[in-house]
Amino acid sequence: MATSKTGSSSSSTPLRSSCSDEDFQQILNERKRKRKVSNREAARRSRVRKQKHLDDLMGQVSQLTNENHRILTSINIAAELYLNMEAENSVLRAQMAELSARLQSLNEIVGFIDSGDGVFGYDHHHHRVDDDTFMNINQWSCFSVNHQPIIAAADMIMY
Repeated sequence: MATSKTGSSSSSTPLRSSCSDEDFQQILNERKRKRKVSNREAARRSRVRKQKHLDDLMGQVSQLTNENHRILTSINIAAELYLNMEAENSVLRAQMAELSARLQSLNEIVGFIDSGDGVFGYDHHHHRVDDDTFMNINQWSCFSVNHQPIIAAADMIMY
């Protein structure tokens, strides 16, 4: 009996082994197929993520390019305004220097007339002009009424 059990057992074992090997191969093949499908799906998801990241970066590049253009435009406008203001300030400085020089000259004339020291040939006592003077000093008497210097104000300048 032992031999028949062993015989039947040894004869059925190769069948079971071969069936088990076939089943095992099918299981391995199924696992390989599933792994390939899973890898393909993971690769597809990775490509989708990379494409989304690339699209996000391209959108960010576009946004930053627009912002950069806007900032450069703003800088150019500010630089142009600055140059215009510098030119206007330069003109105003020149006008101020000219008006200051005129004012100083007028104040000197008023000072000379008021001082009565004979610079214009004016004689305090006789109110006469020397012979070498080409105009009458009485014409200048209207300037010595106030005895104050002439002062220019900013609102007097016409543009």
